[in-house]
Amino acid sequence: MGRLFGTDGARGIANTELTCELALQIGRACGGLIGCAAFKNTVEQVCLESARPPKVLIGMDTRASSSMLAAAMAAGLNSVGVDAVQTGVAPTPAVAYLVPHGGYSAGVMISASHNPCEYNGIKLFQADGHKLPDALEEQIEAVILDETAPPPAKIGGQVGRTLVDTAALSAYLDHLCATVSYGLARDLAAQGRRRIALDCANGSASATAPELFRRLGFAFDLLAAAPDGVNINADCGSTHTEALRAHVRSHGLDAGFAFDGDADRLLAVDENGALVDGDKIIAICAKQWKAEGRLRRDSAVVTVMSNLGFHTFCQANHIACETTAVGDRYVLERMTEKGYSIGGEQSGHIIFSDFASTGDGQLTALQLLEVMRKTGRPLSALAGEIETFPQVMVNLKVSQLGKLRCNGDAEIQNAVCRAEAELGKAGRVLVRVSGTEPLIRVMIEGRDAERIRTLAQELADVVKARLL
Repeated sequence: MGRLFGTDGARGIANTELTCELALQIGRACGGLIGCAAFKNTVEQVCLESARPPKVLIGMDTRASSSMLAAAMAAGLNSVGVDAVQTGVAPTPAVAYLVPHGGYSAGVMISASHNPCEYNGIKLFQADGHKLPDALEEQIEAVILDETAPPPAKIGGQVGRTLVDTAALSAYLDHLCATVSYGLARDLAAQGRRRIALDCANGSASATAPELFRRLGFAFDLLAAAPDGVNINADCGSTHTEALRAHVRSHGLDAGFAFDGDADRLLAVDENGALVDGDKIIAICAKQWKAEGRLRRDSAVVTVMSNLGFHTFCQANHIACETTAVGDRYVLERMTEKGYSIGGEQSGHIIFSDFASTGDGQLTALQLLEVMRKTGRPLSALAGEIETFPQVMVNLKVSQLGKLRCNGDAEIQNAVCRAEAELGKAGRVLVRVSGTEPLIRVMIEGRDAERIRTLAQELADVVKARLL
């Protein structure tokens, strides 16, 4: 993790930790570095080679603070001669898609994803729609914190402008529709699967999911799609699926889909109201794509948080599985490096590299529905093929200093080794620092639920004694 950026952008409580001043500084530093090769990546930037100024697309979620931070970010870009184009409320994957397809030099998403409304964040994208690599984030940090090569301020006609283009989202929805069969909804209805539910988390999906599923001809119930600036992720969405699960059961629906605040992740609910997490969605889609010859190198990429049951499923179905650090950016890096087509996280960040450069909750919902259509099987039957090993997670709130000390603490590492020795090959132990929250996560997995609960608490007690 960097000094300002974690595993998914810069995060903090809006207006105290993530201030307007910091957003302006990030905008200025970002704008000053846009011409470098790392930002351009392999995408030809015509605007940089012509008389026109570079332009950056800015999207945001529905938090009360998002418009404030988007304005500050735009002001920073404008101050160094970069045009800012505001698209209003949009999903993170919409920004990632529109940047390369709209000729933008970079993209910005103002969002704290699944976190409560008081938090916010700034995610940056290169010209090809990929998240910034660590090295480029470090350059931005150096400009801000070390005053390394600060970009010169522009004056007069060289100052950038802030523009608005809310119509851009239509192109993103066109793209999503093109990833599935034209008769998807009709064919599912013919199989007896007629109605679904969409939980938009009172976030970015509220601006796109209803229109997307209407275009495709679905009948759906809409939940948590009335954002008011403070209700984003509040008892709804992918972090709080209880209401969706109850709704699917009580109304006899065929599936439910829960997005998070910026719609880059998805968790599903089967017709019985049972949760279908990211591991199971990846497994379902990977198996189907392998059968169709679409799963490149017969491989999938997941993180260290994925359940042992996922790995067991992959072995049984002759799917190779690679593991990365937590964070969809690291999943994508491995997918890009090896040319893989499916990867993601248990939390619901799932990347289909044939169609997207980041996790996309709405795209994931469509791909899962497509598998249901092709197999003619209900979601419960598809998900039932993947065993879930008991898993215990203990989240411990710590200071920034505690996060920095965690991995180097000898007593914590010794406690981890003792737990691993007791579990052997029948379990897994993980202690990791959250990249987006002030937390240490202690996770233990194995077949004996009671024993892993005890081990997790014992290990958490060691972490608390050392870091709290």
